[in-house]
Amino acid sequence: MKPNYGQTAVLLASALFVAGCGNKQEQQAAPPPPAVGFVAVQQQSVTLTTDLPGRTNAYETSEVRPQVNGIVTARLFQEGDQVTKGQALYRIDPAPYQAAVANARAALARSRAAIASTRALARRYGELVKINAIARQDYENAITSAQQAEADVAAQQAALRTAQIDLARTTIRAPISGRIGASVVTTGALVTAGQTNALATIQRLDPIYVDINQSSADLLRLRQQILAGQLARGDGSAQVKLLLEDGSTYPIQGTLKFADVTVDPSTGSQMIRASFANPNRLLLPGMFVRAQLVEGVQANALLVPQRAVTRDERGRPTVLVVTPDNKAAQRVLTAPRTIGDNWLVIAGLKPGEKVIVEGAQMLRPGAPVTPSPWSPNAKPAAPQGGQGQQK
Repeated sequence: MKPNYGQTAVLLASALFVAGCGNKQEQQAAPPPPAVGFVAVQQQSVTLTTDLPGRTNAYETSEVRPQVNGIVTARLFQEGDQVTKGQALYRIDPAPYQAAVANARAALARSRAAIASTRALARRYGELVKINAIARQDYENAITSAQQAEADVAAQQAALRTAQIDLARTTIRAPISGRIGASVVTTGALVTAGQTNALATIQRLDPIYVDINQSSADLLRLRQQILAGQLARGDGSAQVKLLLEDGSTYPIQGTLKFADVTVDPSTGSQMIRASFANPNRLLLPGMFVRAQLVEGVQANALLVPQRAVTRDERGRPTVLVVTPDNKAAQRVLTAPRTIGDNWLVIAGLKPGEKVIVEGAQMLRPGAPVTPSPWSPNAKPAAPQGGQGQQK
């Protein structure tokens, strides 16, 4: 039986046609590279800040104590009031001190009378000693008595002044202006000079201090970065912002006053003090706050959105970038801190590189991608052409 070469050719052609159609359909059905959104990182100047815990303290504090002994006859203020320097707060029974002033005046008058007599005697003895009518020793004794009388007058004047000061102190006055707290004594209480317990406490609340504790290691690192030229002091480096206990921001900026020159050996921290205006008395002594200090300005910084950064198996921060041939490539970063919603990158990226922010979840390094610029309010565009269409 002879082979039918014509039929064989027809079957072979049919098989090749079917295979070609199948390959074409597979090519049309292959999905395009996944769409990703990227940001091109650029160098920029960044102000570095740090948040630290702190406590508010009164600008001035004065404990009101009596300077004389006696019975309190009146309290002359309302607890919690704003008092002014020199305002009368308490009155102590002045009768014993009025009597002491009168006694000192009488003693001064007696001394002044005695000085007139001794001066006259010394003057007469001076005339008599010239004619040898009296011994010279008697004349010298008269001179000494006159001088002693003058000293007695001076002493009695000082005693009168002391008595007058004690009398004035029977009215206890405010040593500073500020808000006065609760009174620990009432009318009729016996008080003594220099007693341990204060009668009341006055605090000046406007302005008010905020004492902040910062690690000495952090301060050392900051100084080293400034000396190395990595950071520059900004114009606002002396300004301090404040976050209150409820999370709100205090509306007035403060001014950095000083940093303590010693380190607390028990905590390893250094105290920094800032001053804030407090016209509405919103800040009260003892409140817990968080202060935001400006450390400096870093030029040529690179910022990468936090959502673009992941961690590898060794815990290192990594990102995927778009290569010039539109493929994903991994970069290992050195990112010591966050600034807002971004990581501050100091190594691992170059300016202009396209960091994948959207669509990197299922990507592997080396995979082809369809990149498009990303913004927080936009989604990456869908790849051109969509799914392959069958003819």
